[in-house]
Amino acid sequence: MTPTSRLAALLLTAATLFVPALASSESIVVLACYVGMASLVAIGLVVLTGVGGMTSFGQAALMGVGSYTTAVLCLTYGWSAWTALPVALVLSGLVSLVLGLMTIRLSGHFLPLGTIAWGLAIYYFFGASSMLGGYGGLSGIPPLSIGSLSLVEPRHFYPVIWIAVALVVILTLNLLDSRPGRVIRSLRTGRTGIEAFGASTARLKLFIFVYAGVLAGLSGWLYALFQRAVSSSPFGLNAGIEYLLMAVIGGAGNVFGAIFGAAVVIVVRNYLQDLMPLIFGSTGNYHIIVFGMILVVLLIRSPDGVWPFVIGRLSRFFPKVHRAITSAAALGVSTKPISEGTLLKVRALEKRYGGLIAVNKIDFDVEAGSIVGLIGPNGAGKSTTFNLITGIARPTSGRVEFLGQDIGDLSSRAIASRRIARTFQHVKLVDDMSVLENVAVGAHLRSSAGPLRSMLRLNGQEEAKIRNEAMNALVRVGLAETAHQPTGSLALGQMRVVEIARALCMDPVLLLLDEPAAGLRHQEKQSLRNLLRSLADEGVTILIVEHDMQFVMELTDHLIVLNFGTKLSEGRPEVIRSDPAVLAAYLGVEE
Repeated sequence: MTPTSRLAALLLTAATLFVPALASSESIVVLACYVGMASLVAIGLVVLTGVGGMTSFGQAALMGVGSYTTAVLCLTYGWSAWTALPVALVLSGLVSLVLGLMTIRLSGHFLPLGTIAWGLAIYYFFGASSMLGGYGGLSGIPPLSIGSLSLVEPRHFYPVIWIAVALVVILTLNLLDSRPGRVIRSLRTGRTGIEAFGASTARLKLFIFVYAGVLAGLSGWLYALFQRAVSSSPFGLNAGIEYLLMAVIGGAGNVFGAIFGAAVVIVVRNYLQDLMPLIFGSTGNYHIIVFGMILVVLLIRSPDGVWPFVIGRLSRFFPKVHRAITSAAALGVSTKPISEGTLLKVRALEKRYGGLIAVNKIDFDVEAGSIVGLIGPNGAGKSTTFNLITGIARPTSGRVEFLGQDIGDLSSRAIASRRIARTFQHVKLVDDMSVLENVAVGAHLRSSAGPLRSMLRLNGQEEAKIRNEAMNALVRVGLAETAHQPTGSLALGQMRVVEIARALCMDPVLLLLDEPAAGLRHQEKQSLRNLLRSLADEGVTILIVEHDMQFVMELTDHLIVLNFGTKLSEGRPEVIRSDPAVLAAYLGVEE
């Protein structure tokens, strides 16, 4: 957690002690309690939807799981509220786990539709179950107690809610500012770029799905004890839409924005429910119509939410504080497996897409410590060959051998574990993450802290090593001054260099670079050439796709030329430069 975020969390905790004392009306305290409980659900949606990219309309139903579990245990079995808490959290997590195993497989519009389906199913189960009191629900839940103090009054219950919110904020910020958090924040860009560095996107998607469900269950536990009664009505689809609206208003990727959004929705809904009947002359859920209009306007006028706008205006009064890059022991560096001989063998490699042959029975070798260029006109199959080597695509036939082992059928994660790193033709970075954070993703396999260790901040030494490694990589590629800038603010050529720095963080044996010099100026290309040559001198083997022929000819030891997916020629640069077949492919010949 950054110093600024830590300060904000402490201020939030301190506010829980003073607001009830300052509030002149009991209704304000009650309203603040509802804001706190809604904030817990909204924070879960920030992680799940805003950061992880998985839209859910069913979080209100998971809140109901926590509420009904608490009510049944306290009323039927006589458990205390504190004893019921871990059971409510575990059961909410288990339900989320089962639902997540089905839901995260969905994509596009099917994913939110799936959450609507199971959200409605759970909601109707609550109402139809006689064990849960039917649509009338359960009442008479014993109040929460701390020692001899019974928390019946809202002023007494208020600190419990907001201390829970403050703890969740700290845990969530710790999670997002960590090794797994960087992967979670990269999920919106797709799994291809992340799994190429060894991260398990499916496992982390499931984790944040369960985490959001547990936060909803915690909110449900508080709701049952605050209301001291539970019915199905607060856990329907309308409530699920409202919770999602809170995350959108606050800014889908902002933890503090979730609290802001919850406050806006709860307060506006409270006043609209009183105001709308006066305007329309009859009772009804008119506030839902207004919320729908607000959501549409927000999506058009402020798609990033209101909180980033607010915090942007306030930030001028506070200096920016970045976490200092402290000196730390370096991450472990592995020796190169071989210093000479053939590192990579490609044999009869073929890739078909229906009737289209993208790669047609190509063969080539890459010697350890060499720089090999893979060149050819647009559409020659170069990037497809890269994808076949790195496991992003599976070959139709043929073999890819690395250090004598066939890796053609391995996943990109398994191939990354062999220290094969790559960049992409179309840059795959997260625009709203800092340059340093994007580069740190490359060290994923060289570290081990999981979500729980990260949330409890037991990963401090490892994080210092990762950030140190990322900064060293940026220094090496000449972009150290951009470390704390949003990556989206860089020029395209600089982004390509950031991708190289990210690949270097993997400590690669084989480095595949897809058009790394595109968008660079002449001097920048000179620096890149010197960098790649120094890497080769250190034992890193490089396979490069590039269209700048002068850059390639001056850099590489060996060239392979593709044309329409077929190997056209291969040899040293001076030989390829004068090859008639290569000249014909690039420049054409007279009839």
